[in-house]
Amino acid sequence: MRRKPIELAAVATAAVPGLTPTAVSSAPDDPADFDAALLLDSEGKRWRVRSPRHAEASARLETEFLVLRAFAPGIRAELPFLMPTVAGTVRQGQLSTFVYSHLAGATRSLDELSSGSPGVAREIGAALAAIHDLPRSLVSNADLPSYTPNEFRQRRLNELDQAATTGKIPPLLLRRWEHAMEDVSLWRFNPCVVHGDLHEDNLLVDGDRVTAVTGWTDLRIGDPADDMAWLVASNEQDFVNAVLDHYTSSRRDVPDAHLLRRAALSAEFALAQYLVKGLAAGNEDMIDEAESMLAALADDVAEHGGQPISVEPLPQPVAAHESGAGQAGDGDEAPTAAPAAPAASAAPAAPAGGTPPAVGKVTLLPMEPVPDTVPAAAAPAPAPAEIGATPAVHVTPIPREAEADATESEATAAEETRPDAAMVAADNSESKSADAAEDAPQAASQAGAQDSDAEVAAPAVDDTSTQSIAVVRPVSATAPDSGEETSTAAITVVDTPTR
Repeated sequence: MRRKPIELAAVATAAVPGLTPTAVSSAPDDPADFDAALLLDSEGKRWRVRSPRHAEASARLETEFLVLRAFAPGIRAELPFLMPTVAGTVRQGQLSTFVYSHLAGATRSLDELSSGSPGVAREIGAALAAIHDLPRSLVSNADLPSYTPNEFRQRRLNELDQAATTGKIPPLLLRRWEHAMEDVSLWRFNPCVVHGDLHEDNLLVDGDRVTAVTGWTDLRIGDPADDMAWLVASNEQDFVNAVLDHYTSSRRDVPDAHLLRRAALSAEFALAQYLVKGLAAGNEDMIDEAESMLAALADDVAEHGGQPISVEPLPQPVAAHESGAGQAGDGDEAPTAAPAAPAASAAPAAPAGGTPPAVGKVTLLPMEPVPDTVPAAAAPAPAPAEIGATPAVHVTPIPREAEADATESEATAAEETRPDAAMVAADNSESKSADAAEDAPQAASQAGAQDSDAEVAAPAVDDTSTQSIAVVRPVSATAPDSGEETSTAAITVVDTPTR
């Protein structure tokens, strides 16, 4: 529930004893987190009241109170601007309201600052440089966060993942931000003390001077570009350049070359952070406002390209689609081409009169290494047709029933594979197994029959069967005029009755 200024004046009297308000007005602040008011007391002195709307905002105010206490008088004296001083605090339940002594000056909009005199730009640049040159011990002694460049980048990536899960971020912006956050060359900077929440509402200006800086709730060691994010939203590039030039000349350390790129990224990504914050709070107004701003930003980037935020150019979606299409085309052929590559080296393409199914079995089925069925020294180099037929049989045994309708070209291929059967018989004659010893005479007679009938071989009939793949056994001698095909693969065992 939002508190009215008159209610904040009543709370201030409890926080600061003796305070007697005579006038009150609202004060600009973060409306989602704080209620704020300006007071005028009976002595003509001004006060500022900030009351948190939820526990997280209250914790931020308490952190700021610790930060302000860390600024010793000696450090404050070296700054070119004033800082708030806490005059009193009062706790109501889990929330703490703070009252600050008033600071001279007033807030101005970014357009008013951009169109102001060059002196304002110089003052802003000097204020930024003074903050970033603060001793790092100020942060470490107050036990405030400290991030290395890589830690800060990873933190941004985690926040991007969280924002993506909402499903409300335009895909164009997700691609743009992710590409910039993964561009390592963009994140090479020297960490320093940063304000963390610097924008026009936290700058008090009087004439051409920056009189005070407020809102010290997010002081940390991190990326100096975060304090520049509000500047890049200005349409006056001359103003931005003037602030950056004076900032660079006032810093003790030389700023990195990509400061404004990261500032632009931080400014854009702040919309996603605002959306996540609205979703967490269940605030429909914040959600609608964030979605509207994100959609407007996406349209602007799509039409004009947006400000440069990454060093490496972002791949265009059209080019990426074409590249993906080319890869998909290659992938369409990969299942056939990849297994065929080993077979091509051992089995060239079959002649025009060859058998397509045999070649198809080699190209479509993955082949495991096959033990040497025929020693290289025992046989001459086989002809191309033989090499093409042998792997097909090694991959999958073919039942004799499947060859009933074989063409005359299959018979020719079978003739060329007969030397393999003879060589297998020769190997089997040397084997120590009992089965090979029993069938040695039978193998010899079969070899003689095959030599004499090589010219009259014909397609096989349907009376053969496959018995085993592990044991090689030659078939019985077949009558020359039977027309039966007895040549099989080295690892296929075929029993054929003798006629």
